[in-house]
Amino acid sequence: MRKYENDMSKILFSHSYFMRHDPKQWATGQPYPPLATVGAAALMRERGYEVSLFDTMFVENPDEVVERLKADGPDFFVVYDDGFNYLTKMCLTNMRDAAHRMIGLAREYGCTVIVSSSDSTDHYEDYLRKGADFVLMGEGEQTLLEVVEAVREGVCDFSAIKGLTYLQDGAVVKTPARPVMRDLDALPMPAWDLVDMITYRAIHLEHHGYFSLNVSTTRGCPFKCNWCAKPIYGNRYNARSPRYVVQEIRWLKERYHFDHIWFCDDIFGLKPGWVNEFADLVEKEGLRFRFKIQSRADLLLQENYVAALARAGCENSWMGAESGSQKILDAMDKGTSVEQIHEATGLLREYGIRPSFFIQFGYPGETKEDIWKTIRMINRLLPDSLGISVSYPLPGTPFYERVKADLQHKANWTDSDELKIMFRNTYHPAFYRQLHRYVHLSYRWHLALRQVKRLVMRPAAVTRESMRQAASIAWYGPASLWGLMKLNKLEKL
Repeated sequence: MRKYENDMSKILFSHSYFMRHDPKQWATGQPYPPLATVGAAALMRERGYEVSLFDTMFVENPDEVVERLKADGPDFFVVYDDGFNYLTKMCLTNMRDAAHRMIGLAREYGCTVIVSSSDSTDHYEDYLRKGADFVLMGEGEQTLLEVVEAVREGVCDFSAIKGLTYLQDGAVVKTPARPVMRDLDALPMPAWDLVDMITYRAIHLEHHGYFSLNVSTTRGCPFKCNWCAKPIYGNRYNARSPRYVVQEIRWLKERYHFDHIWFCDDIFGLKPGWVNEFADLVEKEGLRFRFKIQSRADLLLQENYVAALARAGCENSWMGAESGSQKILDAMDKGTSVEQIHEATGLLREYGIRPSFFIQFGYPGETKEDIWKTIRMINRLLPDSLGISVSYPLPGTPFYERVKADLQHKANWTDSDELKIMFRNTYHPAFYRQLHRYVHLSYRWHLALRQVKRLVMRPAAVTRESMRQAASIAWYGPASLWGLMKLNKLEKL
């Protein structure tokens, strides 16, 4: 590592999510700035460091970092992944390979390399052997600050810094875990000025017709679904104050004129009274914006919670429905019921909020009957949007421990659309890929059928869009039937 003098060091921040390496997400055209990355940069800048950002979101090749290394001449290169983005939690191998490449290049340019991510937390020795000087374990801001200051002061023994791994004489050293932060309001507002908002805005407008930004209000999740990995923020749940969040939103609105916010918390507004206070402040400030959240079926049964969401501007709530089989929900330790999914969907619609479902197929023990219970639930409730995946084992979860003997050489997807079952299951992996296609076709057919019924009942309400959706029944009907035939054939593999 470089020896530092008294001048204040330069830090080049980056992250490992290359959207161009993920065809599904690139086609979706919904990029969000690396929130945790610019948050850590803001803290270091507050402490007097000169910071810059190499945002990999739109980069084609990790070698492009070389131009920034040459131009900025950083002392530290920090790969700090956005822990609020579920895609980074998946530890995709495309992104891992890109991170390893950037680490090697930064070392060639004399940087001290520090990494903080879900993947490096799970595979810290691999990252250290690839050239990282330090891997931060868990919540990274305070650890990053202490490491940078220790390196600048010429410290050789880093064992007193919590939440850290590094190599010493070729052996891995892992220090005790760092407690999670409780006072999130003490952190500075993310360094939004480092982000190329023009490009983010242009892509959102091109694909969706509005500009959306991401904001976090909490860290962690106290629930214990046994397939859910939480390597960064853990099982604790800490929230920023509604006042602080609204201040940031007002600043973003005045500066960047966004139309929409994705609140990227695992669970939005779990703390009692939080959403109501938030809605009061939004109204008091005269803010007008739409937003989407992630929540749970049981939380969405609280009418005061749902009413406050609607009052604040919520238009879409993603629910971790997962399955229409109570047997599978119980096996996942989900803590919710199929009945609650039905009731929450109805309550959201009463308040004008669109319900959307995350669905997961392929959990161990799932049978054909369980699969069809889920399909029937989807087609009966017809959520506004549908996100379908297959069970994906990540280190640190009881689910991973259950299936790790079957993982063999492949334990991560290449990109988010691979949808490969990586352990021995009821059906062949090809069955689950076709199931994903069929469920979407069947869902679209049922949406079209609902629109046909509405037009018959209310012909005066005909619009070009309603006619288009109703007419799609002619395509989705035969396509879903053909998809079902292929699915039945694959069932026998």
